[in-house]
Amino acid sequence: MMTVPAPPADTRRSFLCERHGHLARMTLSRAEKLNAVDAAMAEDMLSVLDEWRDDPEINIVLIDSSSPRAFCAGGDIKAIRNIITQQGAVAAHTSMAIPYRTMLAIARYPKPVVTVMDGITMGGGIGLGAHARYRIVTERSVLAMPETAIGLTPDAGGGWLLARAPEAHGLRFALTGNRMNGVQALQMGMADYLMHSDNLSLLPDALSHASIEQIDSVLTGLTHKQTCGTSLPALPDKSAGVYDVLSLTPAEGVPLVLARLNAVVAAGGETTWAESDIAALNAACPFSLHVTWRMQQKLASIPLITDGFSLESTAVGHLLARADFSEGVRARIIDKDNNPVWKPTSASDIDPTEVEYCVT
Repeated sequence: MMTVPAPPADTRRSFLCERHGHLARMTLSRAEKLNAVDAAMAEDMLSVLDEWRDDPEINIVLIDSSSPRAFCAGGDIKAIRNIITQQGAVAAHTSMAIPYRTMLAIARYPKPVVTVMDGITMGGGIGLGAHARYRIVTERSVLAMPETAIGLTPDAGGGWLLARAPEAHGLRFALTGNRMNGVQALQMGMADYLMHSDNLSLLPDALSHASIEQIDSVLTGLTHKQTCGTSLPALPDKSAGVYDVLSLTPAEGVPLVLARLNAVVAAGGETTWAESDIAALNAACPFSLHVTWRMQQKLASIPLITDGFSLESTAVGHLLARADFSEGVRARIIDKDNNPVWKPTSASDIDPTEVEYCVT
């Protein structure tokens, strides 16, 4: 295996690059931060991807992680909060634009990109992994867009993907930020192959000997080599019926969803999922729930991923300027008291004109 020229010192701590035949491999290696992506890391990734794009000897790109714990846990939100504190919300939003460019580059890459979303894949991890042409998950995969818990809304193209999920499942995951396993990721259209983690080590060699036309058969063969999805639960059957109210306004829809969830719990039976949804919705930022509801309505009618990213970025820019994001990161990540003080604290006090301002 041949290693490409070494990037700057700080980049070596973020990802490793290897060449094997016509395969170029980028392995995220910021394990101590669960491969959280920041502006510097994203810019370096984009530089390498640009080189590989123009290299006639490279036919396939593989992006994976050195750690089984996480592919990428998301953006470095503590760093974003620090930028807000020191330089303001505009500077923080500008720094987020760099990872967005890298994610869009992967989505529109002219050569086939294979991503391995093994382990934790959330927020910006979805942006790096779930827009590629070939997307792999495993029995260890945990995918989520948990932004409403910190005063944001699903971004990095994750909201755009959720708006394309079957039935009403996309709205559910966008609002609650709930985690999905590998089977559910396939159902949601967030992944293409459910591969046992034991077979991941075979990927580089198998892809290095494959033509572009053979990629699907190679990945399918490794998927069938050892099954791993039989013990993973699928999406709850009743959940779509709870969330099939996207045509309503958020002021009408959010309380209706909560009422339906409480009815599911009261009816008895398997209600773990409904109880989890209730807890997530009650813990989420009320303003973010309303913005996310409107975003799902608008993203559903946007066919191009570039336009989806643009709308998501607009909403994020507005939300970064609100106190909720910094408070959410403080409560969830820094102090970890899980007791954020949202403004407003009640959904009944939300001004719908402020919500519309965020999504236009």
